[in-house]
Amino acid sequence: MSSLDTIPVCTEVASGNVEPLLHEIRHALQRLAEGKEGTVIDLKRLPLAPGEEERIEATLGTGEVRAEIDALGPTLIQETSYPGVWLITHKNADDVVVARFVEVTYIPELLRSQQADIDAGIDRLEDELKN
Repeated sequence: MSSLDTIPVCTEVASGNVEPLLHEIRHALQRLAEGKEGTVIDLKRLPLAPGEEERIEATLGTGEVRAEIDALGPTLIQETSYPGVWLITHKNADDVVVARFVEVTYIPELLRSQQADIDAGIDRLEDELKN
């Protein structure tokens, strides 16, 4: 055994993608503020090292708005501490994360009512008012 074997070594795996991703989010937020279209970033498609997704989440923080949707598994939509930046997590029925997105927009698309649903709601309300 050499004396080098007694030196504790700690290795850290990093993809180098966290900082560029945060810059991409900042640029997307700037574009949104200028009236341009929102941006969706698929975190599951990015090569991230263990712990980097958690680092991104910690950096973005938690905002005031939170919505939960239960359709084919739970979905959590959480505003970050930066207004206009949303973290969206989709899980399957077994509570396993199947998709994770950062959405830079005024309101996440998933929360917007769809035209077909609005039309059906109008029909139901009209039927209710007839009674």
